[in-house]
Amino acid sequence: MIDISLKLTKKERVLNALAGLDVDRPPVSNPTNVATVELMDYVDAPFPDACRNPELNAKLAITGYTELGFDSIAPYFSIIQESSALGCEMQWEQKDNWPTVRMGNPIWKSLSDIKIPSGFLEHPDNVAITRSISILKNEVKDGVAVLGKTMGPWTLAYHVFGVEPFLLMTIDDPVGTRKILDELKKITILFGQAQIDSGADVLVVPDHATGDLVSGKYYEDFLLEIHQELAEDLKVPLILHICGKTIDRMPFIAQTGMAAFHFDSKNLPQEAMEAVGDGIRLVGNINNPETLYSKGIDEVQDEVFRALDAGVQLIAPECAIPLKTKIENLIAIPDAVDKWTTDKFSS
Repeated sequence: MIDISLKLTKKERVLNALAGLDVDRPPVSNPTNVATVELMDYVDAPFPDACRNPELNAKLAITGYTELGFDSIAPYFSIIQESSALGCEMQWEQKDNWPTVRMGNPIWKSLSDIKIPSGFLEHPDNVAITRSISILKNEVKDGVAVLGKTMGPWTLAYHVFGVEPFLLMTIDDPVGTRKILDELKKITILFGQAQIDSGADVLVVPDHATGDLVSGKYYEDFLLEIHQELAEDLKVPLILHICGKTIDRMPFIAQTGMAAFHFDSKNLPQEAMEAVGDGIRLVGNINNPETLYSKGIDEVQDEVFRALDAGVQLIAPECAIPLKTKIENLIAIPDAVDKWTTDKFSS
């Protein structure tokens, strides 16, 4: 519930919302990236350096709080740090494009190939995140929620086995696939715990079993139990992230024991709220490619209001934003939340 008489810090607001407790207003969060080229230029921390250098990473990440006014800071901008540390071939790109894993030459082909390299946590691309979290926590103390991010086993499988080979495994050898996911889960926990130890208040778990590629039954069969185990093993609130249309798996997601689900604009807020019931909180789901990238602040406000009217507990862009998104459209998100709260609850 919303109680505007409360006086909460940004961190308290986020953690209360994730726990289903009262808040003074719905928090504005960023489970995935809100860094832009404009912000990179403003603090002289461009991609790809800001993805790989902890000081630059922290310098760019904190702008989500200092310049945009969000209630959380998310220093892991991409989805490939662990994959780099595992030995995947990388394409780091430039400041106006996302670093990616080169999928043409997967590093593993079977369960027996899976091995966490010695020094995995000390790899520079992982240290960029853990050290950045430490820097950020030292700077903001307990005033702002710091969100870590650790890739789920399904996402890791895409990177290390390749998307098509892995999806074929799920058909040809479902038992073996479950064993693979169980092994990859160890990487999720290892890197997640390292970020908790560095000071992360919350962990985001991207695990891209999207409706664009697999059915809701796949989620139930391959990931539900693993996600329940992650919620037990990682002792901070977890936010699951899956892109695309996910209504058909939301009732299962609500059974994971995770704190929240970060959902895509392909799912209507009211429909999503009905799908999860009281089982999990929702984070989202302001459209990126149309609304935030190419429309204006009025349209942003309309989408924020639609999500809040449906009961969505934390407001956020649906996924990592286009890197050339206009800053004014991002600032419009917390502005819209403030306006909605004032209009609804101030007498």
